[in-house]
Amino acid sequence: MTDWAADVKAHAPGADDHAIAEIVKYCGIALRNRDSALVSFTNKNELKTVRESFLKKKLGLTNSDAELDAAIAAVGEQLKGAKTKNRVTVYYLLAEHFGKIPAFT
Repeated sequence: MTDWAADVKAHAPGADDHAIAEIVKYCGIALRNRDSALVSFTNKNELKTVRESFLKKKLGLTNSDAELDAAIAAVGEQLKGAKTKNRVTVYYLLAEHFGKIPAFT
């Protein structure tokens, strides 16, 4: 089993445990499968799903696609050295980037 909080805190040391737990709950069944628990930054369809489903639908962002894609790319750069890019970590870092952590607390 993956320690989602430890992975998030490796990249965001002051991460909020309750927000992490809420993101884990939001991701739900996707975290049971290794493939869907990870975000592939080289797969355009995957990145579109992150933008449309998480950033726009869940967080309610109305920024341009270019701005949202730039934020996703920035998180990808932040995680460049990580062996795996866990969905929970990616979502937490994106929520943090847009000041949306309070939506999960």
